[in-house]
Amino acid sequence: MKKVRELTRTIEELTKLQPVVMKQLQTIVDKNRLAHAYIFEGEKGTGKRDVVSFFMKLLLCGNLSENVPCETCRNCRRVDSGNHPNIWQVEPDGQFIKIDQIRDLVAEMKMTGVEEGKKIYVLHHADKLNIASANMLLKFLEEPDGQVVAILLTEQIQSIIPTIRSRCQHIKFAKAPRITMMEQLVEQGITNSMASTTSMVTNDLETAIALANDEQFVLARKTVLKLVEIVHQNVHEALLYIHEEWLPLFKEKEDMELALDLLLFAYRDIVAIKANQQAKCTYPDMYQRFNELALVLTYEKLSRQMQSILQARTNLNRNMNRTLLMEQLMLNLQEGYTFV
Repeated sequence: MKKVRELTRTIEELTKLQPVVMKQLQTIVDKNRLAHAYIFEGEKGTGKRDVVSFFMKLLLCGNLSENVPCETCRNCRRVDSGNHPNIWQVEPDGQFIKIDQIRDLVAEMKMTGVEEGKKIYVLHHADKLNIASANMLLKFLEEPDGQVVAILLTEQIQSIIPTIRSRCQHIKFAKAPRITMMEQLVEQGITNSMASTTSMVTNDLETAIALANDEQFVLARKTVLKLVEIVHQNVHEALLYIHEEWLPLFKEKEDMELALDLLLFAYRDIVAIKANQQAKCTYPDMYQRFNELALVLTYEKLSRQMQSILQARTNLNRNMNRTLLMEQLMLNLQEGYTFV
């Protein structure tokens, strides 16, 4: 049996993070509308694993009070410790969840329970089911046992075969509120400016902290912001900068994708400031310069610039030559530059 990670968020914190999901799960139990299978879909950092622990306690707690687990009974404590005999958890074995893992799972679920009550199995990263394991799981889902509850966790629901999706109730997790993550990052000693940027790049707190402390990311941010400055001064200097600074730094496709996203965020900031000078920005440390650009750039021009960046992102995914891609983008960003 895979050990469950100890619940790291309190019920109050989970309710603040995922109010709709928490209410859904409490209503399911309160109204006795439990389905035999669920898909919990949400980005990394949205609290899926912690909510799974909460849901399992809802189903197993011996002292529920107003649809809230007591946290102190034997079942609640065993959920936290990962030692409940009626719970089975599966993580990918390498790149995939393999057929032997599902075969063992099915055998376990078909056995008479060690204890009375619901038997629960959780598939983490359910999108990593290979064809054989997915088909075996599907057959098991087609013969539901009222005492067995399946919970499939995924960040990529489209990668789960439609026949499995159709047999599960879909629980959609909302992105974590950006302001909440920013506050948590600042509490970790990260500057407000860097917290503003990393919270736009990722919805996961741990990833955001890692980015904020990553020298390569700090350099990438600096390189992108310098390009914004140069491109509005001289297109020839921008082209030179692309060859000397940008391309040597962003060699890998994923690095270039991130750089273009960061560039798009800069232009979104300019539009936001133009519409509202109190706007929350991705780059608050660039507010003064972006405000100057907002005063001289038209909405039409800014819209064309953002469309050019989005097109460059599309061309990158089509494996367009990156040098040509960036040269074309610089020309598009400069084209028709007008002061108003």
